[in-house]
Amino acid sequence: MRINRRQFNKLVATGTLSAVSWSGSAVSWAGAIGATTKRTDIRPVEASLKTELYPFRTPLKFGGRVVNDLTGLNVEVEVENREGRRAKGTGAMPVGNVWAWPGGVTDPEMTSKAMILFAEKVIQRGRVFKEFGHPLEVTHDFSACYEDIARETVQELGIKEPMPKLAQKNATSPFDAALFDAFGKLYDVNVHHLLSKEFCNRDLSYYFDATRFGDDCRGEYLDQYTRRTPQARMPLYHLVGALDPLTPADITSPINDGLPEDLIQWILYNGLTHLKIKLNGDDLAWDVARVLNIDRVTAETQKKRNCTEWFYSVDFNERCANVEYVLEFFAKIREGSPQAFERLQYAEQPTHRDLKAFPENKMHLAAKIKPIVIDESLVDNESLLDCRRMGYSGIALKACKGHGASLLMGAAAQKYKMFLCVQDLTCPGASFLQSATLAARIPTVAAIEGNARQFCPKANDPWVEKYPSMFVINDGTVGTNVLTGNGLY
Repeated sequence: MRINRRQFNKLVATGTLSAVSWSGSAVSWAGAIGATTKRTDIRPVEASLKTELYPFRTPLKFGGRVVNDLTGLNVEVEVENREGRRAKGTGAMPVGNVWAWPGGVTDPEMTSKAMILFAEKVIQRGRVFKEFGHPLEVTHDFSACYEDIARETVQELGIKEPMPKLAQKNATSPFDAALFDAFGKLYDVNVHHLLSKEFCNRDLSYYFDATRFGDDCRGEYLDQYTRRTPQARMPLYHLVGALDPLTPADITSPINDGLPEDLIQWILYNGLTHLKIKLNGDDLAWDVARVLNIDRVTAETQKKRNCTEWFYSVDFNERCANVEYVLEFFAKIREGSPQAFERLQYAEQPTHRDLKAFPENKMHLAAKIKPIVIDESLVDNESLLDCRRMGYSGIALKACKGHGASLLMGAAAQKYKMFLCVQDLTCPGASFLQSATLAARIPTVAAIEGNARQFCPKANDPWVEKYPSMFVINDGTVGTNVLTGNGLY
């Protein structure tokens, strides 16, 4: 009997079939990890998960939702290679349930609980995953069982809706990161030196099967789309939330913790040159006024610093009804301030994340004006193809979707000549370093977002002494040159 790739991967992930021992079986598929092997291949043998709650110093509003804290997932994984050598790696990521599972059918407290339980079940299953391979291969094949685990999780909790794929990816991304981290530590090298044919059993065409990109990248590997040495420094995108004060006059409830409390203070404190502006997406007058006000305040502040060049991005968090909203927004910004319009680098996820349910939301006309970047919609190869067909011209990579999957999407974006950026999930500490190393290793990414320093700075404290250039910001940039250690960063 011959089975397809997904069927095979699911059998392997659930432990029903071994990719190494199946060659004499009646079941066959030539794409198995076991079809070719490397001495450097690994598998997970132990894994653990801990959670940590981080309260926010000020609320964060996006997409009509307000967040006051985050729960961090911290994972440790031990791996072994074919010779029995072992090493441990770690991964971390916030539970972004409000972003990844916003449907409204299940309340946020329960979606958070479900994502944590799902992560725990994945960890348990990961301990008994028997197949050796490169971390890219192991995480790819192991993910075939995630849908089953997700169904089991929502049934156990009595939830009446399926767990979205984006929520699954978010919850499993620390496990993914820990595998990559352990792989590099096992061989005493940064893992981004281990992405070539010498270490991978499969080329890129395996991951993009039955797509034009899959045909175009046969014989290619991730080392051709990543840097061996990270970018030395990268501009930091600062988040301006919908509730954030712009001037001292806007502050209604002072925090008085010694950190900036309005946009003017933040620009002067960090020397900022890149601002990401959260918009409503369903109130054009408010959105336009917000951007023009931010531009006015920023221009006045940058003049004091003798700074003549700075940039904006805007994020509608899928609230726009259609592309006409975006086109009118662009027109009114250009009319109100040609300078602000020129400073606008890109617009992120204007309309609903469900591309198939809203096929009329095509972005071709808007993408002729500014890069239109996909975020929440991007969860797999199919969604990548859908977003390109619908006119999206850029991709927002996020470490919370998995390090390996993000590297693959970064390769596809370069192949398709799409605009690339790396976005945050209010990632503190280790999770910010994971996000930053992703950005610093992909050639066409120009800047990185990082807003935990604004909303939960205490979570960064344990990391400041070891990585001061990443957490002490003076000139609007982060020193990503330090992300060269053994492991992931």
